Amino acid sequence: MSDLKTHTIDTVFLTESGDEIPQPHFAYQTWGTLNSERNNAILICHALTGNSNADDWFRGLFDNSGIIDLDRHFVICINHPGSCYGSVGPISINPTTGKKYQADFPNLTIRDIVCLEQLLLDELGIQEIELIIGGSMGGMIALEFCVMDDRIKSACLIAMGASHSPWAIGISEAQRIAIKADKNWNNGFYSDEKPPNDGLAAARSLAMITYRSPHDYDRKFGRNWNIQKEQFEVESYLNYQGEKLTQRFDANSYITLTKAMDSHDVARGRGTAKSVLGKLDLPVLVIGIDSDILYPIHEQIELAELLPNATFREIKSKYGHDAFLIEFEQINQALRQFCTKRVAIS
Repeated sequence: MSDLKTHTIDTVFLTESGDEIPQPHFAYQTWGTLNSERNNAILICHALTGNSNADDWFRGLFDNSGIIDLDRHFVICINHPGSCYGSVGPISINPTTGKKYQADFPNLTIRDIVCLEQLLLDELGIQEIELIIGGSMGGMIALEFCVMDDRIKSACLIAMGASHSPWAIGISEAQRIAIKADKNWNNGFYSDEKPPNDGLAAARSLAMITYRSPHDYDRKFGRNWNIQKEQFEVESYLNYQGEKLTQRFDANSYITLTKAMDSHDVARGRGTAKSVLGKLDLPVLVIGIDSDILYPIHEQIELAELLPNATFREIKSKYGHDAFLIEFEQINQALRQFCTKRVAIS
């Protein structure tokens, strides 16, 4: 376990869209010890509704079969700005107004998130990051770190591509529509007593369909009927997952981060994906999931082909996109082979 740490940076951050974030603050967790050369760091990037508690949701990397060795490695996971788990975001107090930002929180891009987190890494004095790991939104952030930060020496990118596809953008927008249709939405300025929980629950239910696979739903639920609730078991499951998220997440944060994901495109303003990624010579492990319908495996194959020093590995799983949080035996095997042959983390 690791204690949650916080840090405020006394600067004004300017987003890509030109908006100001004064005194951005961060929540993060660390494991292990940063060595005297300050070059033994592993940076883990969490997904959309994740947090900095990586040894919980990414616990498979910390166990005996994982590649993380806390006697050698300093591991850090930052709660991404825009989220609601301690870093600056819509539920933060705007120092200019003394009130929560809510819908006034600036739009963030994936690149904004990277630039903000670079400020924290600078403050912590981290000189090199031996390995950066991320899946889904975390993979998008990790890829942009590879492009934008020379401290990154190797990377593992899981279940995402070089850009957010129209398919994924459409799914994100459908979720935002659901949130904004809630009677309590009030243009994003809602009270703590009456948040748009019905809309957020609907958005999460839609997302949960894309996170798994048809085969997994057939296996897990079939057409089983819940007599007590008078609905199909799959309906009960989706209702439960939607309600569960409303107890821990904020609707404005959900909108902020899904929009940031939609901004993901390594080629934006830089030329072509081929020209941008072709300049990266660091070793990269790209992992795709054969049953992923949200970020289909052809996106990871394409990404690996664009990176000159990439290794591609396919995870076979019935769990769909969520497999990156479940299939740790396969992920660890791929990471061990990658680190042994091409990185030799020490």
